[in-house]
Amino acid sequence: MTSPKHFNLKKPAFTMIELIFVIIVLGILAALAMPRLERDLRQEAGDNILSAIRYTQHLALNDDKHDRAVSNWQRKLWQIRFSVANGVYSIWSDTNMQGNIDTVGTMEPALDPLTGKMLHSANAIQDANESPDIFLRDKYGITNIAFAGCANPPGTAQAAALSIAFDNFGRPFRGVSTANNMYNRYVVNNCTLTFTSAEFQTNLVIQINTETGYAFIVGQPNS
Repeated sequence: MTSPKHFNLKKPAFTMIELIFVIIVLGILAALAMPRLERDLRQEAGDNILSAIRYTQHLALNDDKHDRAVSNWQRKLWQIRFSVANGVYSIWSDTNMQGNIDTVGTMEPALDPLTGKMLHSANAIQDANESPDIFLRDKYGITNIAFAGCANPPGTAQAAALSIAFDNFGRPFRGVSTANNMYNRYVVNNCTLTFTSAEFQTNLVIQINTETGYAFIVGQPNS
């Protein structure tokens, strides 16, 4: 009768050198991933703002505000306004043409199509009725917003306001809060919106083309 075979009961294991090598590789991968996370935050902000601009234009295309009987009808155009002080944006139509975004009586702000919450805030503090998407400073650390090519006319009451409106053809307008029946508020140059944040490696720039109102992230023409 043969004796039972003796099996080697030793189990394979990592050596200390192998463990150190794995730790080094993981550290390198983590270091490479950090810039990607920063770019993602910038991209997320760009997608949010671009969607808001296009939603404003969509509302304008579906809601013809043109009224020949009213000399300052352009004031009712759907517009998106950016507040540097509060770090938020608002989408609204000045239905009563008084220059303020009314939330009592006549509801002038647009509603988020996904949540039904208001796309406007009077300050930098979110309440339960306001969409969190509009709070650019809280979400992305955006501290400054600048317009070029579509700034409101100098000397007007809205010269410092950062807003752009669209008519029922999707064309961009500026300074409509003090507009009359003339087309002197039609944007004749491509408009660039620059957003600055310490969280971005480079500024986020969005361009809105004249005539068509087509909006895209600069450097990403198909965005």
